[in-house]
Amino acid sequence: AGLSTGQRVVTVQKGPLYRVRGSHVTLWCKVSGYQGPAEQNFQWSIYLPSAPEREVQIVSTVDPSFPYAIYTQRVRSRGIYVERVQGDAVLLHITELQDRDAGEYECHTPNTDERYFGSYSAKTNLSVIADTLSVSMVPQVLTHTEGDSVELTCEVSKSTIQHTHLSVGWYHLQGARESRAKEVLTLSKDFILSPGPSYVQRFLAGDVRLNKVGNATYKLSIGGAQLSDQGQLYCEAAEWIEDPDETWKDISRKQTGRTSLAVLSQGRDLSVNITAAESSISEGDTLQLNCMVGAQKSSSRHFQVLWLLNGMEVARLDPHGVLILKEEYEERAKLGKLRVFKQSNAVYVLTIYEVGLKDNGTYRCSVLEVKTPGDFHSIQTNLSSGIQVDVKPIGYCMRLSVSTSTPQVMAGDALILLCEVQGATSPVSVQWWHLPPQHRPWVLVATMERDGTLSLGNAYWDRGTPGSLRLEKASSGTFTLVIPNTLDEDDGGRYKCEVTEWSRGRSWTKEEETAVTVSSMAGLGLHATLRSRIVTVRYGQSFELDCRVSASYALEEVPVSVRWLFQPSPSTGHYHELVRVLPSGTVAWGAAQPHFQGKAQLTKAATSFRLRIQTAVAADEGMYQCEVEVWRKNAQPQGQPAATARSNAVGIKVVLPESKLQVATEESSVENAGGADTAIECRIVFAQNNSQFAVTWYVLPPPPADATPLQIVRADYSSILEYGAEFSSPVQKSRFLSQRVSSNIFWLRILSANPRDHGRYYCVVEEWLWLADGWYKLGEGASGKTALEFRLPGERRELQLEKTNRSISVREGEEATLHCLLQGSPLPTTHLSATWFRQEESGRARPLLTLHHDGTIEYPWESLAGRLHLRRPTTGDFSLTLCSVEEGDAGAYHCQVQEWQQQSEGKEWTLQALALSGYTQLTTIPP
Repeated sequence: AGLSTGQRVVTVQKGPLYRVRGSHVTLWCKVSGYQGPAEQNFQWSIYLPSAPEREVQIVSTVDPSFPYAIYTQRVRSRGIYVERVQGDAVLLHITELQDRDAGEYECHTPNTDERYFGSYSAKTNLSVIADTLSVSMVPQVLTHTEGDSVELTCEVSKSTIQHTHLSVGWYHLQGARESRAKEVLTLSKDFILSPGPSYVQRFLAGDVRLNKVGNATYKLSIGGAQLSDQGQLYCEAAEWIEDPDETWKDISRKQTGRTSLAVLSQGRDLSVNITAAESSISEGDTLQLNCMVGAQKSSSRHFQVLWLLNGMEVARLDPHGVLILKEEYEERAKLGKLRVFKQSNAVYVLTIYEVGLKDNGTYRCSVLEVKTPGDFHSIQTNLSSGIQVDVKPIGYCMRLSVSTSTPQVMAGDALILLCEVQGATSPVSVQWWHLPPQHRPWVLVATMERDGTLSLGNAYWDRGTPGSLRLEKASSGTFTLVIPNTLDEDDGGRYKCEVTEWSRGRSWTKEEETAVTVSSMAGLGLHATLRSRIVTVRYGQSFELDCRVSASYALEEVPVSVRWLFQPSPSTGHYHELVRVLPSGTVAWGAAQPHFQGKAQLTKAATSFRLRIQTAVAADEGMYQCEVEVWRKNAQPQGQPAATARSNAVGIKVVLPESKLQVATEESSVENAGGADTAIECRIVFAQNNSQFAVTWYVLPPPPADATPLQIVRADYSSILEYGAEFSSPVQKSRFLSQRVSSNIFWLRILSANPRDHGRYYCVVEEWLWLADGWYKLGEGASGKTALEFRLPGERRELQLEKTNRSISVREGEEATLHCLLQGSPLPTTHLSATWFRQEESGRARPLLTLHHDGTIEYPWESLAGRLHLRRPTTGDFSLTLCSVEEGDAGAYHCQVQEWQQQSEGKEWTLQALALSGYTQLTTIPP
């Protein structure tokens, strides 16, 4: 049974629905097309307007623990319950609708199907509106004779904003014990008059009528009163609203007080009836009982009236009006707490002020008719039916309901506790108590006295500043305790509302509790994990970092900020703050790495923060981290956060485009006869089309010098020249030039080459490419070596220099003369040049001074120019004087002399011969 092959469909009462505060409300829900047992289970939840995305569970047919704390007490006390109409249909009952019950209700049916197919829940909206229906009638005690006309009026009004209709009806209670009223005549919501079954004939005859007089007055007219009309009459009005399913629902129904009607027979019959304004009252209230005598021409007849409680006489009023009270009641009458009097010959009144529990019981009145006031023989006697009076103790009717809309919060969130008092008839005082977790005893939080005076418990004095703690009276019976900023777990635990009702020096106290949990964010496992799909990024490519955050509480409900940290590569030893995103969404960029601001994108999902870097460049390479900070909900992000978690580090490497550079590596040689210009070639075999090149020229001096190359000149990708230290003199700069001959060929031009330039030359080419943010070096390549050789004429004259090696010692600060003497005379058509060298520790000879064949002198080291003097007392003497000798001048010195000849006028000078002198070892002596 109950099996179906269709699709599951859950249907709920169509909304929006409007119901009045305090009324009993039902919502229906049914399921069809399901599989499984015939009896399906239902779960009801609500989505409150203050948090439309958050489900608050109310009641379930299967799980007793389903309700949230805010509804637990009402479900337990049957204030909210589910009635099963049949196996697959239920009614949700809310016995006393409250303002906080407004919202979107969801009916959910747990799955019993083999697979999920169809809908498992449905929703409807319920709005709570004020009860504006007003129904009133002036209470009366009427006595009429059979056949008289009776008229009663009832005032009915409403001020509901929604479109509603009214129905008004009159009802009759015949006896004091009768609880079921008979309908007299009703004007329906559709403006149709319908009589009750007992009044149909009289309505058709026109003896019972209902007329509307003005906007709010409804008049009942009864013509020809009958003995059966005797009893109590009242008016009942209902307010109706049309629901979206086009059915009409009475949302409010109210009754007036009752009017007592006595109808006297035209014969000698004596009727006695007893009525009470209220038969259920509380201690200290006033009880008024009316004994109504029905008789023809009662004003000329004589009656004696007895009042009885549980069959015992209370008071007697004789035909003369003399009152006789029993002893106990006589004392109360003297104190003004009891009164018996004759209102008319047909109405006798017993009033007891400040009733007590001893006044409980059944009251009757007995009437004895006599011929004359002094006659002791009765004509007739009649006893009324009994009326039960129920006196309830003070506080008996008082009911408490304690709830919270914040059963589970984080530290820093607000606690809202509600204490609802119903049935109190006197002023009440309210005390809130707190029992922290694992602590005793209860601690007083706050007190509101009967006059509204507020005071805080000693433990809460420092939290009484504005906005820290509030105790408010929201309505006549609703008291709210608000703790806007919970401090820590100790604000959790149990909260108790203690209400005391006061009346005439006595008090009655009731209390109810509720529990809340306050969790500290610091101890609930906040973790951050940083991930990236790629860690090696091509230049210009984008990459994304994903910071995943986890915690044992809902991160969506607390303020969260995130910091992105960056350590550049190569490492500087510490991280810089790239950017911080505050809980408000404000973005604050760090000053240490400003280039990220224009290219970084920040996004946030539920528990994930992402940093996307567009167009990666070399400056983006390094280590990244994220740091997540959780703040208390009502605290500003200042000072210390409630919890912090820093992620692992993720390294991002930015890879430049691969270099395709190829440089020719063949070895070669170039000969020079001396004095001629020479070009050394550097050729690029292959490179990318849009590359630029920087070329650096080097020379490896000939042995015995070591193999350390000397930088001659570097031409960067912008053709800016930078000379090496050995070639930085103006003369050298003018002789060694870097030149780009074509797109792939570079030359080193050596002007007027001489034997000093002997060595192996090569170039180093750097490939540079303009990328997103600047020029980047992709790679480099070195060429093969080109040896520069000097060729002297085949028939040449030998130059003779003094080859003797010497050693001299000179005191620091004095001068030293180093000899270089040519033996023999040069040819008259030749010119001589000479160069002085000092031997370095590496074995390389460092030129100090050169006398060119045209007579000019070159100083490769400008710092020595002022201390070197070449003296030429004779044509063949090239001795060098070193002034102001310093300790660093110590070393081996020698000279080289070259002979140059011009072949003919206007031709270049060519080298004819050269010779080296012996070495002079200079030793310095301290002063």
